[in-house]
Amino acid sequence: MKGSAALRQDADSGDCWKGFRPGDWTTSISVRDFIVRNVKPYPGNEDFLAGPSQRTKAVWAKLQPYFADERKKGVLAVDVQTPSTLLAHKAGYIDRENEVIVGLQTDQPFKRAIFPYGGLRMVESGIKAAGFEPDPLVHEAFTKYRKSHNDGVFDAYTPEIMSCRKSGIITGLPDAYGRGRIIGDYRRVALYGVDRLLESKREERAQIDDMWPTDEIIRLREELSEQMRALKDLSSMAKLYGLDISKPASNAQEAFQWTYFAYLGAIKEANGAAMSIGRISTFLDIYIERDLKAGILDEARAQELWDQLVQKLRIVRFLRTPD
Repeated sequence: MKGSAALRQDADSGDCWKGFRPGDWTTSISVRDFIVRNVKPYPGNEDFLAGPSQRTKAVWAKLQPYFADERKKGVLAVDVQTPSTLLAHKAGYIDRENEVIVGLQTDQPFKRAIFPYGGLRMVESGIKAAGFEPDPLVHEAFTKYRKSHNDGVFDAYTPEIMSCRKSGIITGLPDAYGRGRIIGDYRRVALYGVDRLLESKREERAQIDDMWPTDEIIRLREELSEQMRALKDLSSMAKLYGLDISKPASNAQEAFQWTYFAYLGAIKEANGAAMSIGRISTFLDIYIERDLKAGILDEARAQELWDQLVQKLRIVRFLRTPD
């Protein structure tokens, strides 16, 4: 599908960019509503497509030695000292001069992060399997001072579940590093900006602040607080790259970058078994069509945005044990 109808113009100024605001079509957070109102089927063929740009080729060329070394050696590097969080690593680049979409899981390509909050044993097994040594300070922190997800799950298991786990009768239990299929709607950051998402979370929190503090309500308060902290950290992560995602994306490049930052935040926080970015093509194409009609983007530049986003997705790496 290619294209969308032009977004409604602002009633006061006639400026279509000002009309590109969440409040103009809904008072709630709804990516679907935005897409339904603006998407337009494309009945043509692929003749409009452009080839990769010189900048895209330059970034891809910089990655080739990493791919070659990885095929020979396996895991190239692991940051064994730094548990991964949104702000654990400084900004990382492949080719700063030629990248139009920026952001890496750590501070350099193909360096893998550790996620001991999920479970220390799996982390240390993965580090050793990759030919590196676990850091003793991390081991001390997550055996003496910090309870991991893995430890919490084992504390909750009954003897019967433990027996079933040990015998292999039941598989897929949640103790194995807390890794599942995590799918988030990363488009929200581009469409609304972090400030609006924070406002929405504050509204949710206000609705339960006066409720009787049952276990469920207390847990919801805590989880909403965690979500708000994560959104603030996500905004701080973007600032490491000199970008401000507090406001909605104003053009196609920002829409691509904001969406990728949201996904990057997720893979910095969670070692998911299948961290899908979801269906983003229709959403991002709405921004592309708008910029094409405004004359601030051409097909070659649009292709560059897609190519460089895919390059980033192609180099996502997690530390794993051989099995």
